[in-house]
Amino acid sequence: MGEFGIGQSVRRVEDKRFVTGSGRYVDDIQLPMQCHAHLVLSAHAHARIKRIDIAAASASEGVICVLTGKDVKADRLGPMLPNFMPEDIGGPKGWRTHRPILVYDRVRFVGDRVALVVAESATQARNAAELIEIEYEPLASVSTIDRATAEGAPNIWDECPGNVSFILSMGDEAKAAAVFKQAAHRVTLQVKNNRVAANPIEPRAAIGEYNAADDCYTLYSSTQSPHAVRQQLALNVFGLPESKFRIVSPDVGGGFGTKSDAYPEDALVLWASRRCGRPVRWVATRSDTLIGDNHARDEVVRAELALDANGKILAVRAHSLHALGAYVAPAGVPPILYTLRYTTGVYDIQTIWLTAKAVFTNTAPVHVYRGPGRAEGNYIIERLLDRAAAELNIAPDEIRRRNVIPASAMPYATPTGSVYDTGEFVRIMDECMELADWNGFENRLRASLEHGRLRGRSVIFYIEHAGIFNDRMEIRFDPGGTVTVVSGMHSHGQGHATTFAQLVSDWLGVPFNDIRFLQGDTDKVPFGRGTYAARSLLIGGSALRIASDAIIRKARMRAADLMQVPEEEVSFEAGQFSSRTTNRTLTISDVAKSLFQPVHLDQKYGLGLEAVGVYSGDVPNYPNGCHVCEVEIDPATGKVTVERYTVVDDVGVAINPMICEGQIHGGVAQGIGQAMLEEVVYDDQGQLLTGSLMDYGLPRADDLCDLATKLVCIPSTTNPLGVKGVGESGTIGAPPAIVNAVIDALRPLGVDHIDMPVTPRRVWHAIQEANMKESAT
Repeated sequence: MGEFGIGQSVRRVEDKRFVTGSGRYVDDIQLPMQCHAHLVLSAHAHARIKRIDIAAASASEGVICVLTGKDVKADRLGPMLPNFMPEDIGGPKGWRTHRPILVYDRVRFVGDRVALVVAESATQARNAAELIEIEYEPLASVSTIDRATAEGAPNIWDECPGNVSFILSMGDEAKAAAVFKQAAHRVTLQVKNNRVAANPIEPRAAIGEYNAADDCYTLYSSTQSPHAVRQQLALNVFGLPESKFRIVSPDVGGGFGTKSDAYPEDALVLWASRRCGRPVRWVATRSDTLIGDNHARDEVVRAELALDANGKILAVRAHSLHALGAYVAPAGVPPILYTLRYTTGVYDIQTIWLTAKAVFTNTAPVHVYRGPGRAEGNYIIERLLDRAAAELNIAPDEIRRRNVIPASAMPYATPTGSVYDTGEFVRIMDECMELADWNGFENRLRASLEHGRLRGRSVIFYIEHAGIFNDRMEIRFDPGGTVTVVSGMHSHGQGHATTFAQLVSDWLGVPFNDIRFLQGDTDKVPFGRGTYAARSLLIGGSALRIASDAIIRKARMRAADLMQVPEEEVSFEAGQFSSRTTNRTLTISDVAKSLFQPVHLDQKYGLGLEAVGVYSGDVPNYPNGCHVCEVEIDPATGKVTVERYTVVDDVGVAINPMICEGQIHGGVAQGIGQAMLEEVVYDDQGQLLTGSLMDYGLPRADDLCDLATKLVCIPSTTNPLGVKGVGESGTIGAPPAIVNAVIDALRPLGVDHIDMPVTPRRVWHAIQEANMKESAT
């Protein structure tokens, strides 16, 4: 194994440049003769564009060009399209939107892109943009799901009356109805999953450069999926071969899904560069991020459980409305699909009836965000379980014990199409409760009450679907015997340069520090799908295993020739080939060097030592775990303080435990942010009320507590490494853990429901309403 091998908490090699200020982000890139772009965004949530007058802006100091939707049409640039719709994978037909890179006829949300100004400086571009005169004809708008689906609501797309793009369903409606009719207990709950913005520390940025001599385009973009951006731009917008486009994604300060696809700005800077013959640069402000980036979550669900007299779940029904925003985002469908798929969580439930409506609203598009669909589905079932526990007077841990899938049932096929290969959920909960000192809660509760505070706790499960699609990884030895890993994944905080080097060092015996990591450039990486959906270690790591085995097979043949022994007599261990019949040895680096000799080896070996591995996520893995949360509430102010938070995660084989724990900490912080602070809010006219960090709350260090974490290794049986994902886990588990703990604290006052975010104002109002009800009785 060694100091840098599998299972070791190797410090991230990437961090040196980050902590010393040597990172290279898109905003750090300066191209010769570059100019600057500024976008004019729609100030209306819904309106027809009657007229755009760009004369004054075009004549403004430093302005190079002003572009509008009419220019887009004149140059025959296409729209941005969803990556897929349900009908593309055998589901029902829906309304598929076509999003123009600049709108020329009808804006559909505040933030729709209307015009682009390119000038010598960013200030000149911004000043000129203010001179553009746009005449709008305002139209009625709907900014919330309930208003968009109300009878008589204005249509956001004329071709889609009623504003429902598509409806998905899973299960048997009649069977579920029969079970509910006979059930001893029925529990009903309506929950809201609040709209959030990802807010990566580095806002999006794009620099476009058109090379007229070669008729090719280079885009520097803060994307987490360079090849996906290339495909969207080449095929849909420009209608040109992908070979004409190079996408470079250097260091990326956070992605979380919001940077996993192309945006209009990516196309606009390339088009503007072609128009003006110079590189064009655009960098978002924080307000641009909040108003123009894709948002996430935003759903309302009415859910029900049918239970027998002992609290055993017999069936679940859930009917959800999911906001799409004004357009179906490239990855706008997966959160809705996965919400249905993971509404049953880790529980033994075989009778279901689940439906989901995808609803257009006059708001920013809704996209994937850390744990898409998994977080929403898990929230539904974990909130229902606590409601059922309270109504049936069963302890929250006990009702889960009665319903969780036993380890003996693995592999377990869910009624929504997943097959859990492993899972020891009761063991995980027991370890989490012990680590959290569950039995010591009563003493802490008494101490809180003595100080006039309320205290509550929760225990919840989560399960995650990790890994989708296929991908490739490449291992290349150079003539000097050192190694480059060419990654189809994309690391934007996950520590790939460290983790993948650990794998290769362990398998090939190459010194850890001799391994170079290459990613994020479509001219250097032949193909890749990027990083999202906790896919990197399952797919990238397994592909590296395949490539590594191919390297060893080829190198063993060459080593046998060099040692002049039959190949079957050559063994390989710790980076060294040995002959079992002689005392001869060769390192793999020496063998690699020999394959670059200028002699006639190519007929047998080719030239050099390299291999490509391809692996598919058709069979995912299922990270899972348990969260225990304790909160204290000041009833005078409604302020919620997270006092204790404990997480035990089954991540399978942990390649680098320290990186796993870091991912869990970050995910929990984001989940707590959604549960307690974050919410994108539009008013009734579709104006964004949370357009800056003065209005949109992000978690800070003092909003969190020390996290107690523990990793449990229950290897996955569906991949050669035994790994399970980890990147999204914390975000999935934290929201129900926080909300259930808050309700547990408030339940003695008569509060049995509260929606996220559980802000002091919302909690205080819930307490006052409960007091008024108590006084009235």
